Amino acid sequence: MNFRRGHDRDTPEINLIPMIDVLLVILIFLMVTTSYGKFSELQINLPQATGAGSSLALSKPLTVAVDASEHYAIDGKRTPFRNLGEFAQALRLAAGTETDPVIVINADARASHQSVIAIMEAARQAGYGRITFTIRNSDK
Repeated sequence: MNFRRGHDRDTPEINLIPMIDVLLVILIFLMVTTSYGKFSELQINLPQATGAGSSLALSKPLTVAVDASEHYAIDGKRTPFRNLGEFAQALRLAAGTETDPVIVINADARASHQSVIAIMEAARQAGYGRITFTIRNSDK
């Protein structure tokens, strides 16, 4: 039933300007309230390539291995890991007269991340800063 004869129905309009204003206010709010935090970073000295006669070739690297069951070995000799101080002392003994040997970490693929970090921390306590890792390329 059309009780209002002669009156045309108004067509609904969608006004986009208020919606754009609301979206801009939300965008500005998100930009202002976002915190730009800096995460802690590990200070790792990366080796530099100098050509055929590298100083790394002159010093004997100190190899530290860890397997999936967290058994440690320094230069092929099994070494117990009781705490960081004792392991740092074992690193100093294995290094002998070298003041800053290159420490090569061989970690099993299933070794815990914490065990690798523990080796790095023990090396830092021993005063050694040149650390590198070995990897195996997968033949795919």
